[in-house]
This record gives sequence, structure tokens and C-alpha cells, in this order.
Amino acid sequence: MSKNKKAKERRLSSLLRAGELPPIMELVDSLPPKKLISPLIRSFYQPQGLERWLAIRAFGRAVSRLAQEDMEQARIVMRRLMWSLNDESGGIGWGAPEAMAEAMAQNETLAREYARILLSYIWEDGNFLEHLPLRRGALWGLYRLAQTRPDIFREIEAWKILRPYLDDEDPESKALAIMAVAHSGQKELCQDLEKALSDDRGARIFTGQGFEDIVISKAAKAAMAKLSCL
Repeated sequence: MSKNKKAKERRLSSLLRAGELPPIMELVDSLPPKKLISPLIRSFYQPQGLERWLAIRAFGRAVSRLAQEDMEQARIVMRRLMWSLNDESGGIGWGAPEAMAEAMAQNETLAREYARILLSYIWEDGNFLEHLPLRRGALWGLYRLAQTRPDIFREIEAWKILRPYLDDEDPESKALAIMAVAHSGQKELCQDLEKALSDDRGARIFTGQGFEDIVISKAAKAAMAKLSCL
């Protein structure tokens, strides 16, 4: 690796720690995407702070660029993330569902190919993730998919699998499900969402740029307005 590329990779690590998204994306666009994959995945293992989430955003950009150059290589990266969530991998797969979703958010072809797999991670009859933090990651991924690819989110009928989570005991899971189904177009969810209007618990959610403190009742009200329930 040239000195210039090494310097750029050190710069990327520095920007991730500093929490500066625009220059991170500019730098990602200046480096070969294949070279960024492993360093960014290592950043997924950081504590639940901004550095980790910005690495996931940068990863999505890098994989999208890789897909434009060589779709099969991008698929290999996606399969690498899927393998990390498999019990046989021997690992835990921290950040893998979120990273898959971010790649889908930034590349429509990947979204169409892998959206149903992401959905399967929260489905008890699918590839259900037993570990709550990982399952939260998949729920965040579906929220991100709904936010950026609502047509695909509706096409896979994700709301049907998300519906039980609208009454989940875990506030973060419940908030993410509510924020996702707001994009479903399904007015039949109005009654489920109405029940959440009395839930004033909070959840801290990464919304793409930074963290927001979400109150479940307010998220439910916003979702109901978007679905024309009110």
C-alpha cells in the first residue's frame, strides 16, 4: 500500500472518532472501496457510540461503490456479513444487520436482492436472531430500508413481520418498528399504533445523521398521521 493510501486510512479512522460525516464520505469516495471493507467492519465492534454508526454509514457507501464496479464482489461482502450472523461462524456479527441495511439504503440492486434476508432476521420462522442487540440491529435495518427504499419495504410486506413488534417489551425495538411501519401504507395498523399512544417510554435511535431521543407515544402519533389514521 502506498504512503498516500495509508495516510488516507489513518485520516478515516481519525474522522470516525471525531464524528464528522461529510468529510468521512468524501474520503471514502477517494479510496478503493474494496480496501475499506475490513477496516470499517472492525469499527463496528466499537461501543454503541457515534464512531460505530458513522462506520456503518461509510461502509454502506463503500459497498455501494463496489457494487457499481463489481456487483459480484459486493455480493461476497454481503454474504460475509450474513455468515457472521450464523452460529457456525463462531463470531457474533456485531453491526452486520445494520451494515447490510446501509448498503441496501445506498444501492437499489442490493436492496432488491437482500431485503427479504434482512427481514428474516426478526421472523421467528426465519433466520431469527435470538440475541436482542443483534435483533435490534435488524429492526434498525428495516427502519432504514423503510426510510430510504419504501417501495421495496412495501413490496416485501415487511409490516406483517414487524406487526408483533409494535407491542414489544423492549422500547428500542418497539420504537424502531413503529418508525418503520410508518412507511408501510397499511392503515390496518392504525389500531396497533393507537395502543402505543399511552407508552411514554423513550429510546435513543440513530436516524442516519446522529442520535435522536424518541418517545414511543410521539413516534406512534407521527406514524398514525403518516398513515392517515388521525
